[in-house]
Order: sequence, then structure tokens, then C-alpha cells
Amino acid sequence: MPKQGFVLNRSAVRELLRSPEMQAVLKEQASAIRSRVGDGYKQDIFVGKNRANAMVSADSFEARRDNMKNNTLLKAVR
Repeated sequence: MPKQGFVLNRSAVRELLRSPEMQAVLKEQASAIRSRVGDGYKQDIFVGKNRANAMVSADSFEARRDNMKNNTLLKAVR
């Protein structure tokens, strides 16, 4: 039986992961998480070497303390 192979086009995958469409999906997900955690948190999207990244982080002292005590961000991701 002959071998069948699959060759992944890495540059096309990298382009897809950095695309504006992927950034829009990430922005939507980050906005949903930010809306669940409340005030004092901020969201950011940046494009790295291989892919676009989104993050939600505590911006104020109260939010940082709340996140440390209650794992607010971790619970909002679930």
C-alpha cells in the first residue's frame, strides 16, 4: 500500500493566524470576557511573530486585588 502524505503549508497557516479576520474573532472573545469581569479590566490585541494574540488584564488596583483573591479572569474564561 503506498504512503499518503500530508504537507502543511506553514506560511499559509501563519498568514491565517495573523489575519484581520482572526483578530476580529479574538477581539470578540476578549470583549465577552471583559464584559463578564466588570470594571477595572482592559483588553488588548497584538500581532506577534506567528499569530495574533488577545489579552484581558486587570488595570486598576481593585481589579488586581479582586483577581488575586477570586481568580476572576480564570473564571470568566470558562
